[in-house]
Amino acid sequence: MSELTGKGAAELGELIASGETSAVEVATAHLDRIRAVDAEVHAFLHVDREGVLAQARSIDERRAAGEELGPLAGVPVAHKDVFTTKDMPTTAGSKILEGWRPPYDATVTARLRAAGMVILGKTNMDEFAMGSSTENSAFGPSRNPWDLTRIPGGSSGGSSAAVAAHEAPLGTGTDTGGSIRQPAAVTGLVGMKPTYGGASRYGMIAFASSLDTPGPFARNVLDAALMQAAFSGHDPMDSTSIDAPVPPVVEAARRADVAGLRVGVVKEFAGEGYQPGVLNRFNETVELLESLGAKVVEVSCPHFTYAMPAYYLIAPSECSSNLARFDAMRFGLRVGDDGVHSAEEVMALTRAEGFGAEVKRRIMLGTYALSSGYYDAYYGKAQQVRTLIMRDFEAAFEQVDVLISPTTPTTAFPIGERADDPMAMYLADLCTIPANLSGNPAISVPCGLADEDGLPVGVQIMAPVLADDRVYRVGAALEKALEERWGGPLLAKAPKLEAGE
Repeated sequence: MSELTGKGAAELGELIASGETSAVEVATAHLDRIRAVDAEVHAFLHVDREGVLAQARSIDERRAAGEELGPLAGVPVAHKDVFTTKDMPTTAGSKILEGWRPPYDATVTARLRAAGMVILGKTNMDEFAMGSSTENSAFGPSRNPWDLTRIPGGSSGGSSAAVAAHEAPLGTGTDTGGSIRQPAAVTGLVGMKPTYGGASRYGMIAFASSLDTPGPFARNVLDAALMQAAFSGHDPMDSTSIDAPVPPVVEAARRADVAGLRVGVVKEFAGEGYQPGVLNRFNETVELLESLGAKVVEVSCPHFTYAMPAYYLIAPSECSSNLARFDAMRFGLRVGDDGVHSAEEVMALTRAEGFGAEVKRRIMLGTYALSSGYYDAYYGKAQQVRTLIMRDFEAAFEQVDVLISPTTPTTAFPIGERADDPMAMYLADLCTIPANLSGNPAISVPCGLADEDGLPVGVQIMAPVLADDRVYRVGAALEKALEERWGGPLLAKAPKLEAGE
């Protein structure tokens, strides 16, 4: 592995800015790493080597011309294949969009480019972001670099695998029910779900519009903060975008101090169904926060236990509405267009072939929940539960500054283990869903390795809406203390992928 691929984003940005290395050299090192290991990891669906080098050369030329560039200029990023890119295919992990080249960039894509970041390619994902393992991708699963027989989480598993395998220092993801935080936890990364509306959804292929949130993957807290700052902010193209200043996340990540902060341990997220090694690392993290000067108390959020059933009515309902646009008439796959079949038959044939089993399952659940006679009983009731969960958060934050819990109940499970058991798969997002229903910011930070299998465990930190800086402050303090205890980053303990080296 190249020395450059082992460095974080902030460090790479400084090296490029100082002239100690170039954007082309950094891009080449990461492209070589992808070529060496991605046949095993399968993080990427599309990489355009010449296009990547052209992006990097442009950064070097702009810097040589004296242009003032940002802290991440020249730094590579692995981009989830749910964001539209006019120079690369965008599939959302689905056969129904295979080969589709959008005519425009998503706002997140455009802002990455404006920050001077080099987009390495598009990463694998559960189809239309529906899943917790990346096994629902129409193009095959990605694999966890810690153990190639295990999942890297989902739906943003391609990005988490790429960053954990040192194929990229940063990755983009989307979080609808935990799809950044859960992959980050099981691959030993930092993964952040910003406040809903803090970053634009324009050009991000929709799963559930009131829940979907773009966010960063990184190997440390500061890198995640720098990337969030780069692509966040108001966007008039997104009606749900918040017209407010971006919270001072970078300053908070550099502060790394919890002295005097009130930390609430969510009572409902530490019971049965949790892997013992996960709970052990979480309890040690709680003790560490106390030793750093935080005041830790137990907080009850009673309606959090209803978050999962509410989510699996709201999200499929919105998915049923959003995915109606894939009708074989305007773009994407078209099956049966032979002059014999009617438009309705072409639509049915295309959807039958183009959508995978999990997407079909959620469309059917959502369509049923929205149907006449059932809307109030299912979708309406779920929205009422959502309101109660928001009130739980509000009541909790009257007592404490942040809430913490395990990020996910278990470490990475073997590929195929839960493929035929949707309920077991859904439980991976048990702790992460409430923050999506309420819109609160939440981060997952590595907190150690489980006793049973030596795989990464994550701790989740949640804060009030638009207090994203608060989770970075706590996350950075934990990261600093834990690295002192471990003698370096957790990811340094990962088995090295030696393929092609």
